[in-house]
Amino acid sequence: MSGTTVNRGRTVSGRNLMKATIPAAQIRKIVKAEHHDPFDVLGMHRHPAKTNELVVRTMQPDAVRVHVIPIIDRIAPQPMHKIHPDGLFEAVFTGIADFFEYRLEIHYPNKAVVAIYDPYSFLPVLSEYDLHLFAEGNHHRIYEKLGSHKIIHRGIPGMLFAVWAPNAQRVSVVGDFNCWDGRRHPMRVRGMSGVWELFIPELGQGELYKYEIRAKNGDIIIKTDPYARRTEVRPKTAAITHTFTYSWQDETWMRSRDLTTQLGKPISIYEVHLGSWRRVAEEGNRPLTYREAAHQLIPYVKDMGYTHIEFLPLAAHPFDPSWGYQVTGYYSCAGQYGEPEDLMYLIDQCHQHGIGVIMDWVPAHFPTDAHALAWFDGTALYEHADPRLGYHPDWGTLVFNYGRNEVRNFLIANALFWFDHYHVDGLRVDAVASMLYLDYSRKEGEWIPNEYGGRENLAAINFLRQLNEIVYRYYPGVLMIAEESTAWPQVSRPTYLGGLGFAMKWNMGWMHDMLEYMKKDPIFRKYHHNMLTFALLYSFHENFILPFSHDEVVHGKGSMLGKMPGDRWQQFANMRLLLGYMFAHPGKKHLFMGIDIGQWSEWDHNGSVAWELLQYEPHQKLQAYVRALNRLYRTEPALHELDFDYHGFEWIDFTDWENSIVSFIRRGRRPDDIVICAYNFTPVVRERYRIGVPLAGVYEEILNSDAHLFGGSNVGNLGRCKAEAVAAHGRPYSLSITLPPLGCVFFKPQQ
Repeated sequence: MSGTTVNRGRTVSGRNLMKATIPAAQIRKIVKAEHHDPFDVLGMHRHPAKTNELVVRTMQPDAVRVHVIPIIDRIAPQPMHKIHPDGLFEAVFTGIADFFEYRLEIHYPNKAVVAIYDPYSFLPVLSEYDLHLFAEGNHHRIYEKLGSHKIIHRGIPGMLFAVWAPNAQRVSVVGDFNCWDGRRHPMRVRGMSGVWELFIPELGQGELYKYEIRAKNGDIIIKTDPYARRTEVRPKTAAITHTFTYSWQDETWMRSRDLTTQLGKPISIYEVHLGSWRRVAEEGNRPLTYREAAHQLIPYVKDMGYTHIEFLPLAAHPFDPSWGYQVTGYYSCAGQYGEPEDLMYLIDQCHQHGIGVIMDWVPAHFPTDAHALAWFDGTALYEHADPRLGYHPDWGTLVFNYGRNEVRNFLIANALFWFDHYHVDGLRVDAVASMLYLDYSRKEGEWIPNEYGGRENLAAINFLRQLNEIVYRYYPGVLMIAEESTAWPQVSRPTYLGGLGFAMKWNMGWMHDMLEYMKKDPIFRKYHHNMLTFALLYSFHENFILPFSHDEVVHGKGSMLGKMPGDRWQQFANMRLLLGYMFAHPGKKHLFMGIDIGQWSEWDHNGSVAWELLQYEPHQKLQAYVRALNRLYRTEPALHELDFDYHGFEWIDFTDWENSIVSFIRRGRRPDDIVICAYNFTPVVRERYRIGVPLAGVYEEILNSDAHLFGGSNVGNLGRCKAEAVAAHGRPYSLSITLPPLGCVFFKPQQ
């Protein structure tokens, strides 16, 4: 103690210090914020040598005087004596054997006087059962215990703080309320659980805070609460005490959602990056807030006929160019667009207008930012210590340690949190392939095989299965969607059949084949005809979503319209043809913002969708075409009811590679629910082209991508075509149709 004596009444630094009732080593640990269990010293205790005396101690570094004010009248207030110059005070109550409630009256140099309840006079809050479940990885709502929570403890309102830091020497809550001083509010460690907690009485909402952690090696680390429900807007990083106050009005939607299966329903997803959907140019090009989006985005989505909005990650992230995929606050929404209740309002409004909400969710990796999860308690806690397991070479991020129970619990509870408190209707799980394979993006020698010598990440597989089982236990009507880019089997099959348990999976193979095919000059498409048809060999092995996502319009890939060959007319015609193929092909639909209006430029997260293009007729008409596709898709059962069943699709002819033409039938559950679809991938008009059909009668042309209404040349079939008793393609009847150039036509038999 640098020659300072604290327990002999000696003068130190010109001040008289009273003799303490605890050893100097204990005092030193408290004033240096090194004590592993501050409750062993602070608060009320029996005198170590006298059974009929009680001792109260408190650490108040800036105080001039402190008094203990008993709550009961029979015990008189008593001044405390400073037993260390850094602000450790002590008072001894003689002749009193029973513990009593009290407040501390603190006098400061500026003559201010504050009366508080002593945080160290309160018993623990978290139950042993909570800690046991968390250690097992089975506390599904652990976010209700860890983090900061407004509670009433022993009749006193205040804030409970709890954090998992098993390898810390000491953890303190620091914030504006205690001058960010780790000596003032050190936390209590709860046995071997690794959880630290502290109840700070009379602390309220809106307080900035973090955790100050002393690592085993003595390093001091300042961390944001992993379970914080609100955080400061980047670049600031503090957590904010917050209790949700939103009153939901979507009961009808929620009841209906969880009583119906989603697989046979139309699902057309509009993917949105909220920060760049629409900017407010007159206010510094700022993005819309959550509430502004509720009144601008929802009308657009509803008018266009989409069923769902999928938001790129809206969890707290400090780096905008990551688009939200480098998450630092898994339980906190992105504050740059508003507060949690504002996001709740946006989702509530979606539900009230019949629109589902899917959130991008990122359990595959997290960034290395010093204030967040990385090296949280001075050790590799959430990540693996070995970079061959814990470092992601593609993104410079860290990989979660799925083999650790508490880490799995953190992620599974987080998934439930978004369903519980934000009422989302689905999670699109990002980068699943990177989770499944230990050698993902790694060269030989840069990864460690599993216990059987294989490349599969067994812990991640078990995590994903557990995640989906638990989510569907509580929310049977939601969508768990995997962005999985490999041929891993049974991604969207139940876990009891050996699957991963997702509801649906992105069909990345179909997307890649179609874009490569469409980029080719129509003259050469006949040599690549298999790209059109190959996906049907595996389309019913999984529950697929057909995605044209943000990943296809960034990093030099060009816009969707810009990928199309030919002159301007042909580019728009090709775009309509591609979208027509997508909306009739088995699988749910997914379009990134800007595609539906024919944006020419790549997506720029700092800009806005090029809405100004809608002043031009070709873009207006492409938008009208997508609107028509959405409405046809939603109203025709044959186009969505059996998306994941081979009975819902039947080729008419896929062999006409010479003319680059394909035709097929989509079927609904009812035998008479059919739609005939025919596609011409060349700019040559095909007249009197015969296709076999199963029924006699008149077939109505319910869609023609070449209609003048959509910007085409108006080549078609005058709205209908009558089946002839001429056998074709193994069917007793056939249609002789005109196939428009770079166009598609849909027919439906009239009842």
